[in-house]
Amino acid sequence: MILTDTHTHIYYEEDSFNRAELINRCLQNEVTRLFLPNVDQDSIAPMSSLVDTYPTYCFPMIGLHPCSVKDDYLIVLKKMYEYASRKNYVAIGEIGIDLYHDRTFLEQQKHTFSIQLNWAIELNLPIAIHCRNAFEEVYHILKFFKGNIKGIFHCFSGSLEQAKRIIDLGFYLGIGGVLTYKNSGLVSVVEEVALTNIVLETDAPYLTPVPHRGKPNESAYLIYVAEKIADIKGTSIQEVADITTQNSVNIFGV
Repeated sequence: MILTDTHTHIYYEEDSFNRAELINRCLQNEVTRLFLPNVDQDSIAPMSSLVDTYPTYCFPMIGLHPCSVKDDYLIVLKKMYEYASRKNYVAIGEIGIDLYHDRTFLEQQKHTFSIQLNWAIELNLPIAIHCRNAFEEVYHILKFFKGNIKGIFHCFSGSLEQAKRIIDLGFYLGIGGVLTYKNSGLVSVVEEVALTNIVLETDAPYLTPVPHRGKPNESAYLIYVAEKIADIKGTSIQEVADITTQNSVNIFGV
């Protein structure tokens, strides 16, 4: 069985011993494919270090997270594009719009998102989308790129109607630990969405699934997300792993 975590920030752990332990626990749970979204300039180095140490298991993305967008965003984007165009990244991400805390940089976030979508087209790469309290804003921009871009709607927590709109654009739903939370609302969505439209993720060290909620998340805990989906779908963890991993191959090409 091969489980694929399509969205994890385990590179935040910079201690080499602790990193090794994180990877070992992944392998014990058969989580052997880890996709690493970038968030800003500072995260490139630790992410790259993890990939260099574990190239068989870890695959890097490049992108400016919406919460990292400030007044100097054009300068930052220029520098990050230089990385994107000369290194082997598997996706542009994580990118998008986040209005959870405030709307101060909304216009800058929109512009940053559009610029990076064009990177994805130019470099023929998929994207990993971050969307928080901004579904309509993200969707409005994405629909203009329909048919020209693919990727994952990371940490999907919306309605079935929103899920259908995303799938219609050619995107996959990233499902993680929130699915295991009581009254999350995601169970009814996953019941109606085909496995061929879903990928698994942890967003480690955030959004830890039950039974470890309240502790830092890690990619090894992806097994609990797979188990929950298997239970909802009335199928085996093996089938969930097989289909969602193949979906990740379809997206990232690796």
